[in-house]
Amino acid sequence: MKELLDDIDRWLAAGSRVAIARVVDIEGSGPREPGASMAVNEHGEVAGSVSGGCVEGAVVAEALAILQGDANARVISFGFSDDEAFAVGLTCGGTIRLFIEPLDW
Repeated sequence: MKELLDDIDRWLAAGSRVAIARVVDIEGSGPREPGASMAVNEHGEVAGSVSGGCVEGAVVAEALAILQGDANARVISFGFSDDEAFAVGLTCGGTIRLFIEPLDW
């Protein structure tokens, strides 16, 4: 999370809203360990990574929906047997669970 702070500070200083996605659980093989974080601002700029590129596009879409008020903070899952996860590139054979929420400092 520390590596995200400069970007988050810059975005907040510019008046942008920010959402944070964090890996909260993995089952089997996963691309990143629990605690890996990614920040997304309302303009779609990204800092950090939750999957090394496997599902980042889908996570950005979820974060933007939360920031636009179309969805609430929630846990989302991507797994190898999940058609959507396979479509977005999670081919490591495991399942990752992410918590995505708006940043409210």
